[in-house]
Order: sequence, then structure tokens, then C-alpha cells
Amino acid sequence: MGIRIARVGLHHFEEPCISGKRGSGTVFFSGCNLKCLFCQNHVISHEGKGLEVSARELLDCMSRLEDMGAHNINLVTPSNYTNLLIPVLEQAKSRLKIPIVWNSSGYETVTNIKKLKGLVDIYLPDFKYSDDNMAFEYSCAKGYFEVAKKAIAQMRENAPDDVFDNDGMMLSGVIVRHLVLPEGVDNARGVMRAIADIDKDIYVSVMGQYFPTTAVADHQILGRRLTEDEYDAATDAFFNAGLHNGFSQELDSATEEYVPDFDLKELAEFLGKVNFVDN
Repeated sequence: MGIRIARVGLHHFEEPCISGKRGSGTVFFSGCNLKCLFCQNHVISHEGKGLEVSARELLDCMSRLEDMGAHNINLVTPSNYTNLLIPVLEQAKSRLKIPIVWNSSGYETVTNIKKLKGLVDIYLPDFKYSDDNMAFEYSCAKGYFEVAKKAIAQMRENAPDDVFDNDGMMLSGVIVRHLVLPEGVDNARGVMRAIADIDKDIYVSVMGQYFPTTAVADHQILGRRLTEDEYDAATDAFFNAGLHNGFSQELDSATEEYVPDFDLKELAEFLGKVNFVDN
């Protein structure tokens, strides 16, 4: 299996210390090691939409993003390609002057995270579930809680200090994301406690951007948006766990407007694949 990507470009809707004013240089990888029913990027995570690229082409993408003014190189759902990306990242670290972000599901092995030490500057994992039944039902993930907790603890070991430049942009460290789900307050409480067990100083992004995609429009639970009370309870759980560094969202961010457009013709043009035809 080669490396497949679905989008390359500047992204302005990450956390403020990641996107900044110029945007985060995102590379979206095809496929995902979770199969979330509610995934907003279904066409790439489930269907594998994307184009195969060589290591050299991927490195060139990163360099071009840096030239475009990106604050960082943001590798989105890269976990399936970890071993293929190691030599790419080794070259990127000698070529680039901006941080590299590992933006993942959190459902990863400690062994693979250890391989990234010195190659990744910023870890941006999801911590989706403390409830393993929910994890299996919604994402087909067995034992998600312990796997994610151990992986994120290793990420913290790899990047023990949160470092920012004079403009407030993160240069190294960890930001853990939790997407609050409908009827997911107890799940959120468990996640916040687990994050606090790893490090009470870690940055946490409490995300309220959930919206039901067409795939779950008729689902008994996932077929509706969050309520203000649910989101407020999740942010209360953040503080009750003893956490104090983090980000929150307005619930009006729960819209398809923020979902990237995965236009393979546009990607092919960026890659210089002039003979590409999108069927």
C-alpha cells in the first residue's frame, strides 16, 4: 500500500495556535483506523478517496505549503501510514523550518508513537471515548479507552513541554481534542478525568462542532445536534477534572461549512498531474 492523500492546502479552522493568521498547512490522508458512523469526512475515511503520491511528491507538498506561508505542516489522519511516513519525516525535518503536527484519532500503538519522537513537534490527537461500548458501537474500535490513553501519554512523553512563539503559535507540545456527542456527557467526563491523569497542564480542545451527517440522520441518538446544556456540562467536566488550559467552541460552528472540499482535480493540479481525469 502506498501513501494516498485527498487534500493539500491552507486550513484556517484549527485551534488558534495551530491555524494562526496564515493557516495550517494540511495534508489530508485517505483512510482512517476508525470507522466512525458520524464521520464528517466520510468520502476519505471510509471510501478512501484520494490520489497515491510518492515520498518525493509528499515532501514537495510540504515545502510548497511552507512557501505559501503555512504556520506548520498538519498531517491529518496519518496513522495508517506511520511506517511509510517515518523516512519522509526524517527528510522533512532537515528541509523545513516550521513545526510538524500529527493530527490523529488517538487510536494508535505506543510503539508507533515512540517512532515519531524527534520527527513530530506537535501532537493533536482526538480522545473520543471513555466508554468502550460507545467506541465499539460508533467507531468499531475495540478497547479504545486504554489504547488512546496510553498513546496520548506517550505523545506527552515525546513532547513534554508546550512551547509557543511570541505570536502565540504552538511550536511543540500536545493538544487533545474531544468531540462532544449527543447524550455523551458521561463519556466526556471520563475523557476529561483520563486526560487529567496524564497531565493537568495539557491543552484540551472541547469541541462542540458535531452535526449529524446524512449517514446518521435517522439514528436514534446521533441524528440530532448537541444541546447547549450538553456542551456546557462537557466544559464543566473539563474544569471539574482539574484541567485549566484549553479551547472551547461556539455551537454555531456545527455546520458543514467547515468541512473541507476534497476535490481530486484540484489536488492533481497542485501535484502537477496534468493528465488526471476524475471519474
